[in-house]
Amino acid sequence: MQEFKLNLSLEELRKRTSKNYLTTKKFLSADAPEYTNLAEGDKKALIHLVKAANIIETINMQLDCHHNLEFNEYLKKEIKKGNERAKLTKILFDAQKGMNAIDTMSKKINLAKGIKELPGKGVYPEDLSKEEFHNILSEMLKQNKFEDVKKILSQRSVVERSGQYLVGIDYVDKFSKECSLIADELEKAAEVSTNEDFNEYLVLQAKALRTADPTFDAFADKKWATLQDTPLEFTITRENYEDEMTGTIMENPELKQLLEKHKITPTPKDFLGGRVGIVNKKGTEALMEIKKYLPELAKNMPYNNEYEQNITPDKDTKQTMVDVDMIQAAGDVGAYRGGITLAENLPNDDKPSLQIGGGRRNVYHRQIRFISDKKKLQKRLDAILDKEQHQYYLDEADHWFTIGHENAHSLGPKKGCEKLGKYRNIIEENKADMAALAFVDLLTELGMYTQEQRKQIIVTVIADNFLKSKPTLSQAHRVRTVMQNYYMSQKGAYNIIDGKIHVNIDKVVPAAKDMLTEIIRIQIDEDYEKADKYVKKYFVWTENMELIGRKLQKVSKTLNGKLETKLANKLAKQK
Repeated sequence: MQEFKLNLSLEELRKRTSKNYLTTKKFLSADAPEYTNLAEGDKKALIHLVKAANIIETINMQLDCHHNLEFNEYLKKEIKKGNERAKLTKILFDAQKGMNAIDTMSKKINLAKGIKELPGKGVYPEDLSKEEFHNILSEMLKQNKFEDVKKILSQRSVVERSGQYLVGIDYVDKFSKECSLIADELEKAAEVSTNEDFNEYLVLQAKALRTADPTFDAFADKKWATLQDTPLEFTITRENYEDEMTGTIMENPELKQLLEKHKITPTPKDFLGGRVGIVNKKGTEALMEIKKYLPELAKNMPYNNEYEQNITPDKDTKQTMVDVDMIQAAGDVGAYRGGITLAENLPNDDKPSLQIGGGRRNVYHRQIRFISDKKKLQKRLDAILDKEQHQYYLDEADHWFTIGHENAHSLGPKKGCEKLGKYRNIIEENKADMAALAFVDLLTELGMYTQEQRKQIIVTVIADNFLKSKPTLSQAHRVRTVMQNYYMSQKGAYNIIDGKIHVNIDKVVPAAKDMLTEIIRIQIDEDYEKADKYVKKYFVWTENMELIGRKLQKVSKTLNGKLETKLANKLAKQK
């Protein structure tokens, strides 16, 4: 076993694992009525689904960092010896689901000395530099190794060295043992679960895990996206925010031109998560209210005559949505790294299921969005928001905005926008936010929101958009927040008066419309240089942002968070 040297001091570890600095999101407990009221078959199915999700986490650990599994075993060994630093380090490792992460202050956290986060994470060779990566791809293309390059630049491959070249190995082949075990668990769940549609999906997903063929994934995704009235939720989430290596290709004009010539699209690598939960019917009914308005929103998207989008006014809306009481969030979807996923709209545009007529599905994580400390929330408002506007702040309004955000991912250009390189995700997340805001007035006119709710959404979103510190460019979700804040300030959508935010309510939606229009133009043009200029133009950390950030730091000392999954832990031990 490899020996490691722990990086954080005992004092730092004690601080970061204390209650004030490490927040806890509590998932369903073993005696939760949502679970105890389930049919016996569904309870049995959950045993297998939790086990499947936990195996997915093992795979994603390897995708995230070459040393994660060994480091985890090292920590366990040291804990048995009574090593307190190892014990506390293990708490952080389990919380962030890996050795390397980032906290709410945008500070990189490395749990072992000498092992830092790499642009290629664990999906590219550890010693592969950006320059060598580009050179090898160029040489392979000149040697007519087009199919090999396609596999290397696929979203579903791990890249390894092969002599002087590289080779891309499909996840299903690379992790064949783990994938087979996951498939076994899904098939066992399908034998006892009470819902036929859900069982059909599980069987299709199991098949996709046994053969390295994207077509099988497409069939599984297509079925998954139709699931609406099922008691249980299970998803293998596949998102590509973590890969910072593949997108660098767009910085190399010669290589970019070569790839375009041979019609090869470099797609960032997927990182895998496993979500298990119980569908909350009441919450889901509330979500579905927006579905009837989606065609109208699609019709009002900027430049809508220049592209195809997933939701079109003249076709059925292939968009399902569920609110889920969470049991387990394993791997990528459950990694608490300065924040954690509130909801997901999947599959993403690069997935083949959308090319065979499949739709998309939104899943919302109830326990993650719940605010446990109302007193701390009030302290935050007292510190940063104009007192006269406290009446419009409502934490539930943030959920309404999230609903708009997730549905907005289905609006706009249908292409994956891979040509935008490292800015792809920043631009897409910015689009989803601005569309959610831009349509608030339209949805109010259509009757989805009241005038009071309109004001609550606008004020809550602007107030929540301020960060504790300036993020790095690799943090897509946070970079777009800074861009929006700067853009809104330039448009007069808010002012800082006596050190507090005053939202100019009637200026927010017009500003959001303007920014959305600019974003959609960039996505249509798929111009890396334009994206680069746009992000740099608006990614500006101002004195006012710093002022509010310092206030937020005083109110909340939280640096990271962890999940408490008592029901999942109990189910994982059962046969």
